[in-house]
Amino acid sequence: MTERASALIAALVAVTALLFAAAVLHARDTPGNTREETDRVLYVRSGTLASRLYLSFDAVAADLYWIRAIQHDGHERRSSRTVGRFGLLEPLVDLAVTLDPKFNIAYRFGAILIALEPPNGPGRVDQAIALLEKGLEANPDRWQYAHDIGFLHYWYTGRFDEAAGWFTRAAAMPGAPRWLGPLAAVTLAQGGDRQGARRLLVELAATSDGYIRRSAERGLAQLQALDELDRLQTLVHDHVARTGEYPAALTDLGTMTLPALLDPAGRPYTYVAAGGTVSLAADSPLSPLPRTFDRR
Repeated sequence: MTERASALIAALVAVTALLFAAAVLHARDTPGNTREETDRVLYVRSGTLASRLYLSFDAVAADLYWIRAIQHDGHERRSSRTVGRFGLLEPLVDLAVTLDPKFNIAYRFGAILIALEPPNGPGRVDQAIALLEKGLEANPDRWQYAHDIGFLHYWYTGRFDEAAGWFTRAAAMPGAPRWLGPLAAVTLAQGGDRQGARRLLVELAATSDGYIRRSAERGLAQLQALDELDRLQTLVHDHVARTGEYPAALTDLGTMTLPALLDPAGRPYTYVAAGGTVSLAADSPLSPLPRTFDRR
């Protein structure tokens, strides 16, 4: 058999496989099919098998599976069913990135779709993280995947330490933006780990210059303000416990143990006597402070 004939046969096999896949995808969307019937006419689940089936047309097949994933997501969003929704989303996306390991949008956008909470998605954050980790293994210089894993932990799992760790990892990767380092410190502070955030910011301030150093110094000032606000609020509560009423002003708390009444940027702290709350002034350069979720 000539080389040209071999190439032609290979091309025909690949095209036939692609047409078969397209037919399967169309069949699954054809009205009148029951769920049981369509589940028996299923796409190839193995990425390795699919790669062999499609020969050198992997990228085209990956596009087909990605389009099918988007169609499936849209169909399931409109579905009135309450169980068993989005069941094919992760397998379809995984097939797309297995066939094309450089399929950036499938990793990043696919992870978002997979992580979305019901009824807008399957709510499988674990699968979304696994997808991005697979992308990072295939593309070790893609800082975006490490950043996205950090975001998923920040937004969905509430594991701020994990989020900060991934942000730190992303910040150390080639081409990563400068704001990722300070973001990791802020994330630690929001998780209640102020000491961990302070250590990271001190290191950034000492080893960086320009924007990073200024951001780190501002973050350290914010942590100082958070500590001072906590101490002031504790003094207000102690005053109420002793007297049964809120102090009229912060100066009524006494000067012996009173922390500074000015924040590190030089703005007076705001005090509302009606509720006994102490806060950062709205016009302070340190505003807004990181929201603190105390997990210490």
